[in-house]
Amino acid sequence: MEKDLRELNDRFGLPGLKISSGTGGLARVDVDTPVAKGEVYLNGAHVTQFHPSGHAPVLWMSGSSYFEAGKPIRGGVPICFPWFGPNAKDPAAPAHGSARTSMWDLVGSGRLADGGVMVELATAIDGFSLRYRVEFGKALELSLSVECHLGSQRLSPSPPAPLPEDGERGVRGVKMSKSFEEALHTYLAVGDIRQVSIEGLEAFPYLHKVGGASKREAAGEAIRFTEETDRVYLDTNAVCTLRDPVLQRSIMVHQRNSRSTVVWNPWIDKSARMPDFGDDEWPGMVCIETANVGDQAVEIQPGQRHTMVARVEVSKGL
Repeated sequence: MEKDLRELNDRFGLPGLKISSGTGGLARVDVDTPVAKGEVYLNGAHVTQFHPSGHAPVLWMSGSSYFEAGKPIRGGVPICFPWFGPNAKDPAAPAHGSARTSMWDLVGSGRLADGGVMVELATAIDGFSLRYRVEFGKALELSLSVECHLGSQRLSPSPPAPLPEDGERGVRGVKMSKSFEEALHTYLAVGDIRQVSIEGLEAFPYLHKVGGASKREAAGEAIRFTEETDRVYLDTNAVCTLRDPVLQRSIMVHQRNSRSTVVWNPWIDKSARMPDFGDDEWPGMVCIETANVGDQAVEIQPGQRHTMVARVEVSKGL
C-alpha cells in the first residue's frame, strides 16, 4: 500500500492535494486548499467531504458507514450506475449498481482557476467506460462521463463516433445501442430536516416511491419534510435550492444533462432498518440527487458519450 501511495503521489500529487490511506485503510485523495477541503476515495470514486472556506461542511456522512473494499460508503456522494435502486432484471444484484463498490483508477489531477483543485478517476463497467471529474473549488462540481464501447475500447479524448446510418441498429439489424441509469446520490448536511425546505421543483410531477411508485401531480409549493420522503421528479433539470434556517445557509444544486431529480430522507423507521445508518442520524441529512432514471434512462451508441454534471454551491443566509 505504501509503495502504491508513493507512486500515486509522484504522478498526481499537487500543493493542496495528496493521496493517503483513509478510513479502513482505503486509498483516498485529500484536498486542502485556501478555498476548500475535500476527500474522494478510490473505492467507488466516492466523494466524502466538501468543506468550502468560510462555511460548515456541505456533505453529510453517517457515523455507522462501512469503509471496506467492495462495500458502499454511506453518505457523501455515491455514484449509482448502471442502474438505480433494485435491478429490474435481477433482484439479487446489488442495489444501485456496481460503480459505488468498484475500485476506480486515479487518472488525472490539476489546479482550478479559483484556487481549488480537481481530480479525475476512471473505470469500466458492463460495456461502458466511465470518467469522473471532481472539482473542489468554491463550488463542488461533479462530471460523470459515460461512453459505450465494444471489447477493450476505453473512454478516449476523441469526439464521439457518428450514429450508424439506420439509427439504433448496426450491422445486419443487430441493435447496438446500450442503456443505463445513473445518479449522483448527493447527501447534504442540514441542521434539522423538519425545518428545511427545497425550492425549484414546485412545477414538476413526481413518482412517490414510499409504499409503491404512484405518480403525483406537481405540488405547486416548496418541499417540506414531515415523514419518510422518496420522490423522483420527472423531466426536470431545475436548480434546487435548499433553505436551512438552523445552519442559516442555502445550498444550490445545479444540474446539466439530467432529466430526473431524486429527493430522499429515510425518516425514523427506515433509518433504523439500515445497518450502516445511525438510528438517530436522519434529522441531519437530505439527498438531492442529479439523475437519469426509470423512463429517463440514457441510451447511447458505441462510441457515443454522455456527460451528466452536478454543481453544488453554498451561500450564507436564506
